[in-house]
Amino acid sequence: MQRCCVHKLRNLERKAPKHALAAIRDDFHRIVYATNTDAAHVAYTAFERTWAKRCPGVVTSLREAGDELLTFFRFPKTQWKTLRTTNVIERLHEEFRRRVKTQGSLPSEDAALVLLFSLVASGQIKLRRIDGWRKIATVLSLHTAVAA
Repeated sequence: MQRCCVHKLRNLERKAPKHALAAIRDDFHRIVYATNTDAAHVAYTAFERTWAKRCPGVVTSLREAGDELLTFFRFPKTQWKTLRTTNVIERLHEEFRRRVKTQGSLPSEDAALVLLFSLVASGQIKLRRIDGWRKIATVLSLHTAVAA
């Protein structure tokens, strides 16, 4: 499970005083834009040490995300950009909900699939190709082998 880094940053900013926003944003970016997992954990620890006394609510919110904030490091680097945020998925959901809302409800699961397909086929919903999409099958086979 991957937590959205964009939404987590917004949550942290809501709990931070205005004068500290830029510094908190920079420290958070050191975590999520680290070169590898070890560097991210070092930045995470530094974030906690820096902000624990000045903004305990910010640190509590960061801890709430746990390791799910850094799951993307387990995947190829080409996919990190896409995996750090859920905005692509949320945009699809938002547009689909907007369309369904005008209809009230859909009579069946098949009707929902037809609506989704027609929105994509007509170009009313645009799906962005996931960065590193050619490696998805390899990555999935590695993760299913570990889980089995």
